[in-house]
Amino acid sequence: MALVPFPSQAQRRSDEDPDWDDGQLEETTEAGKMSFLDHLDELRKRIIWSVVAVGAGFLIACFFIQPIFDFIMKPLQAQLPPGGKMVYTEPSEAFVLYIKMAAIAGVMLASPVVMSQVWLFIAPGLYQHEKKFAVPFVVLSTFFFISGAAFSHYVVFPLTWQFFVGFSSDTLTFLPRIEPTFSMYLKMLLGMGLVFQMPTIVLFMARMGVLTARFLVKNFKYAVLIIFIVAAVVTPGQDPTSQIAMAGPMLVLYGISIVLAWMFGKKKRVTDKDLDAPAAE
Repeated sequence: MALVPFPSQAQRRSDEDPDWDDGQLEETTEAGKMSFLDHLDELRKRIIWSVVAVGAGFLIACFFIQPIFDFIMKPLQAQLPPGGKMVYTEPSEAFVLYIKMAAIAGVMLASPVVMSQVWLFIAPGLYQHEKKFAVPFVVLSTFFFISGAAFSHYVVFPLTWQFFVGFSSDTLTFLPRIEPTFSMYLKMLLGMGLVFQMPTIVLFMARMGVLTARFLVKNFKYAVLIIFIVAAVVTPGQDPTSQIAMAGPMLVLYGISIVLAWMFGKKKRVTDKDLDAPAAE
């Protein structure tokens, strides 16, 4: 079965998009004539290239694993009570920790390639004038992912860590294991990296006419509820400090998304049909 655009979609583009070219319909129709197996094959190729890029980043990170380890663990150890250290109880625990750190560093290094593969997978379903957003998509998605990861490293996780360390006293001694500590760090890092993709997603959905600033403003109260639910789910510590630290930036990002949708959203072109339509009472 071939996947082809609906005629109504083409007609909508012709009516609303001032950049529409009749030649784009033929080109988009040809791009849509991909069978289900063709889509699966395309997905397989994009996944393979992404895995290769992450693997290359992993190998590069292995040569700098000690600085990466110090970058992540030294600030956490500094917040422990005087003389406090993190421990490991399994023979392979420290080795696996180094592997995980190299892997996440590899993901960071390969993020531009991964984002470009995501774009190449969805590009065949786009119109010709929409494909010019490839470079902005890769740049913005990479920038916001790294920004979210940095925000988690420098702000959200230290606040969460400080909250748990605060329970240490003369009676209670905090001896954190490195494996669950890094697992919490990794979940928050990836969670914030994905959350920070909100402006990028909204921007391109607005440019394609799927979202509008008016829709985002109208549903702001529902967005606040969803944001706090997501913050409660994504935050592994379940403490109020880290939940607020995660929900706050999400609200700011939602506001930024509204501004981007208003500035760069697709403007509907007024047609003769709209002018001839009777005014609503």
